[in-house]
Amino acid sequence: MKKNWLLLLILLILPLKVLGISASSAITMDLDTGRVLYGYNLDKERLIASTTKIMTALIAIEKGNLDEKITVTDIIYKAYGSAIYIEVGEKITLRDLLYGLMLRSGNDAALMIAQAISGSKEEFVYLMNEYATNLDMTHTTFYNPHGLEENNGDANTSTVLDMAKLTKYAMENSTFREIFKTKDYTAKTSNKTYVWHNKNKLLNEDYITGGKTGFTELARRTLVSTGSKNNMNLVVVTLNDPNDWEDHRTLYNDIFSNYKSYELINKNKFKVKNDDYYNDAKLFVKHNFNMTLNKEEYKKINLNVNLMKLENYNDDDIVGYVEVILDDTIYHKEPIYIKKIEEKEKMSWWEKFKGWLFKW
Repeated sequence: MKKNWLLLLILLILPLKVLGISASSAITMDLDTGRVLYGYNLDKERLIASTTKIMTALIAIEKGNLDEKITVTDIIYKAYGSAIYIEVGEKITLRDLLYGLMLRSGNDAALMIAQAISGSKEEFVYLMNEYATNLDMTHTTFYNPHGLEENNGDANTSTVLDMAKLTKYAMENSTFREIFKTKDYTAKTSNKTYVWHNKNKLLNEDYITGGKTGFTELARRTLVSTGSKNNMNLVVVTLNDPNDWEDHRTLYNDIFSNYKSYELINKNKFKVKNDDYYNDAKLFVKHNFNMTLNKEEYKKINLNVNLMKLENYNDDDIVGYVEVILDDTIYHKEPIYIKKIEEKEKMSWWEKFKGWLFKW
């Protein structure tokens, strides 16, 4: 009996590592809802290496002019490690720098982007941390735009949960999605032509929609990837993972095999039951909603309709929401709109009579 209690205690203390994952921290998140489908050590802060560049790219896309031509300065001399080998005085667009940043993990590109967007590395890092705060990345600190350790020992740290939150937000941007999934890219500058091939081997998988690798001697292997299959959209993050390629494949296959995208709201079939307040109007939603669930979770889904009782309203006004609830957590709120029923849409007395007749 004592041995059984000891075994239970050990299982409660140790991080839950099923599926044979080698990472110190791992997460699989649903990109559509932000729901964590699998993970352990979610809030453990670790070095993130070049996965940092997801934040660098996102800020540049949102704050910069991608077609602006930038003159390379001697700030690139402060870069070491992986590079795209741009030259001082060379003119290159911000867009091309972003592809060099993400496909080849160019640390020189990261420093050049930071200077182009904010005027200095320090100001750009301030912006990175401001973004992290706004995205509720509560366990993240940035010291630079590339992910290498600073000379004084400072280094970018985050968690798998925070990096998944960041990637979820970034994937809402079409430009980011395009860069994130690109395998090969050719850039023409004022000096030369560059041909870059993505370092991310996972892009050879049909379901992978993007990713960013990272490595330093202290951080070890870090990897963020996104994938989609059968209307399920996922982000997987692993930190300090010696077997990250296979671990990501395992995590995707686990969800794709055991989960399904269930349609919970259909805009063409939507009806509000037992509503007497708006009986002279049509209530409708504009979008379908699907959610990635396993069979047991699907059985527990609750759709809660909340309507406001408005005395005055116009067509297309929002009068309430449909809440998608699982285990007391609201994962989605779909607006309910209203439209006044015109006289010609109302049933004639004959149609009402036929409807009454067929009930018997």
